[in-house]
Amino acid sequence: MKELRDKKIIKALLAEIEKKTKTYSSPIHIMEVCGTHTMTIHRYGLKKMLRKAGIEMLSGPGCPVCITPNEMHEAAIEFVTKRENFFLATFGDMTRVPTQKGSLQTVIPAAGSIVKIVYSPEESVDMARINPEKEIVFFGVGFETTIPSIALTAKKASEQGLSNYAVLSAFWLIPPPLKAIVESKDTAIEGFLYPGHVSAIIGEKPYKFIAEEFGIPGAITGFEPGDILLAILSILDQIKEGKAMVSNEYTRVVRPSGNPYAQKVIEDILEVKDAYWRGLGLIPQSGLKLKKKYSAYDAEVKYNLRIKVGAGDLPGCRCGEVLRGKISPPQCPLFAKKCNPESPYGPCMVSFEGACMAHYKYDRNEKADKR
Repeated sequence: MKELRDKKIIKALLAEIEKKTKTYSSPIHIMEVCGTHTMTIHRYGLKKMLRKAGIEMLSGPGCPVCITPNEMHEAAIEFVTKRENFFLATFGDMTRVPTQKGSLQTVIPAAGSIVKIVYSPEESVDMARINPEKEIVFFGVGFETTIPSIALTAKKASEQGLSNYAVLSAFWLIPPPLKAIVESKDTAIEGFLYPGHVSAIIGEKPYKFIAEEFGIPGAITGFEPGDILLAILSILDQIKEGKAMVSNEYTRVVRPSGNPYAQKVIEDILEVKDAYWRGLGLIPQSGLKLKKKYSAYDAEVKYNLRIKVGAGDLPGCRCGEVLRGKISPPQCPLFAKKCNPESPYGPCMVSFEGACMAHYKYDRNEKADKR
């Protein structure tokens, strides 16, 4: 790991990148899909250094908290404000997302109801077992990385006969929105940095259509500065050779076939559905829901929810445009003014993986870049 942060090595990799981009008249646009990549890029100052080297990095839809529509957050809010003796468990970031009905952190729960921050989905199953007189819903959000562990809670609840347990699922699949972004032609993209964590689960194959159908190079990579620069060099080599592919620059973690066990968990418990993404709209086959076998533990089914998504963003919030790489956070007039980490107005400022949070924390004084 030391080598991947070594300043001399980083400088040498940047020099090599600049050498490869000198023949291009305009910057090469590369989208980092993962929010953790976004944070690394800003934390180590790579955004500015890469721009000087001829690479323009774009942030993508790699923050599950950010892309979850406000209407789902509002459904969770209604659980605890309109139902008594109701426990809603979720991850910390999910409690801070602002909506037209407030946030889970600021609303006043009904009598006997609470919002509980958990660090593991397993805790929510324990809550259901310990509190049989309460209704427990886990508001679970995530990509392929965390989906298996959340899905397993429904299976465990079923095995333990916990009829007071359910999952309000916000499960998102990474490859479909990338196709939607490319097909929209809304943003010029010459390469993709694919997420290391998600790829550890799904492997290399799910991204190959981007290279084969659209001719866009890509590289799976890790989360150190050197990881990211090596992946960019791979993308530049693909561009030069005119051979788009999915290179795996994170072989110390990612196997070509991914994690078969985690894939089997998803296959056994969940099924694919069309899903609505903040900023990207309805994307076919881009989400997951519990199979009929486990529908008694699906909060939308159990409580007969009718979540209509598509119009719930707060006025003026441009998080959706940030998520599809159309603008950078400083181009939003609310950035660092009405919207900041202490008082977020949009979800991209809430999560550690949010692009607005990364810009604010490490590049707050950067002028809005022109695209």
